[in-house]
Order: sequence, then structure tokens, then C-alpha cells
Amino acid sequence: MSSSASRTERTGAAGLRRFSASLLVVAFAIVSWPSFGQSPADYTLKPGDKIDVAVWKETELQKSVVIRPDGKFSFPLAGEINATNRSVEQVRVEIESRLKRYIPEPVVTVSLAEIGGNRIYVLGQVNKPGAILMNPQLNVLQALSIAGGGTAFAKLDDIFVLRGSGAAQRTLPFRYSQVSAGKNLEQNIYLESGDVVVVP
Repeated sequence: MSSSASRTERTGAAGLRRFSASLLVVAFAIVSWPSFGQSPADYTLKPGDKIDVAVWKETELQKSVVIRPDGKFSFPLAGEINATNRSVEQVRVEIESRLKRYIPEPVVTVSLAEIGGNRIYVLGQVNKPGAILMNPQLNVLQALSIAGGGTAFAKLDDIFVLRGSGAAQRTLPFRYSQVSAGKNLEQNIYLESGDVVVVP
């Protein structure tokens, strides 16, 4: 191997180590900050999530249900309930309302048992690409940290988040050098289920 190639390889490795170290430092520093102009909203249910439903004094009406791919689940007497993008409290109120036809003053509790559908994806030039289960939220920088940071070939100022589906898809840019310097932090958005973080 030529001396110039060896120097290039050492420089690349040093740059990667610096990036990985700085990514971890910034991720830990920002983990407690809300993204600029944002505050975490109540968690909304997704297909694949599991909830526990119980009706007080009604042993027959205590069960765990998994939200189906169509976003619904079935519950005795209440029928089909649409849960997608609704909070646990909204689902509880609907079940309670439906049960009033059969049970006087029902007392319903609904709790989130497992977050199975709240996933985002990090693809491209990262060390550990793939799906990440959010519990309940991550911002872009945290997702990159979980994915092991960028490779030596990553174009860190060309990262973008792909959001939506079909014709409604849109891209949201993320410039690592700006965020790591504490600038334009509004780019460090909270990710939504189904988002894809692409590192070219």
C-alpha cells in the first residue's frame, strides 16, 4: 500500500471516530431538549400495538388486544373499534360509550401494554441500518445515534427524512454540521411512525 493511500485511510478512520464521538455527545446533550418549536404530544396508537382493556366488575370483559393492520380491533359488545392515530383515552371513551347500551354506568380502563407498531427506519451510510422501535418518540439525532452513526462515506449534510406515502411523500432536510453546532435545531424533528431517515 502506498504512503498516500495509508494516510488517506488513517484520515478517514480518524474522521469516523470523531464523528461517532461527537454524535454521541450531541445526542446525549439533546436527549432532554424538545425539538425547536415542538412539544411531545400524547402517544397515538398504531397497527401492531397491544392494549389491555378491562371493564370493572365484568370479568368476561377483560382482555388484551392487538391492533390489526387495518388499524382496528374487536371487543365484546363494543364491536369494531378504530384505534389508529387515536390516544388511549379516546379509545377508552369510545368503548365506554358503546357499552352503555348493555351495562349501566360501565367503568372502562385501557392501558398500553406493548408498543409494537411505532417504528421508524434508518437507511444508507450508517453502521446499523434497519428498523428502530420508538418508545415512544425519537428525534433525528437520537435515531442516528441508535443506528451507530455514519460510515466514513456518509454525506452528513445531505441527510433527509422521508415522510408520508404515495403522492403525499415529502422530504425534510437534516444538516448534521448545523445541528451539532447548536444551530437550526428545528431540523432535529420528532420522528413519526413510518418515517425513513436516509443517510446518502
